[in-house]
Amino acid sequence: MAKKITVYTTNTCAYCVMVKKYLTNKGHRYEEVNLDTNPERQQEALELSGALTVPVTVVTKEDDSRAVVVGWNLPQLAPALA
Repeated sequence: MAKKITVYTTNTCAYCVMVKKYLTNKGHRYEEVNLDTNPERQQEALELSGALTVPVTVVTKEDDSRAVVVGWNLPQLAPALA
């Protein structure tokens, strides 16, 4: 089970909306980091994902292991949340 979920988003990202809706529908709480309103955190998202795109979903598990999912990628996101 996920201990903490962070989703890096922007205001114009349709896939970000899909990830947030999926998490909400599955009953997961998450922290949203909007990179449009928090541009100082863009480097953080880049270092975590290696990608210049959003959404970046970071799932930290109870054992502090971490899964990073870039984009709307249900085949990676679903198991990361399990």
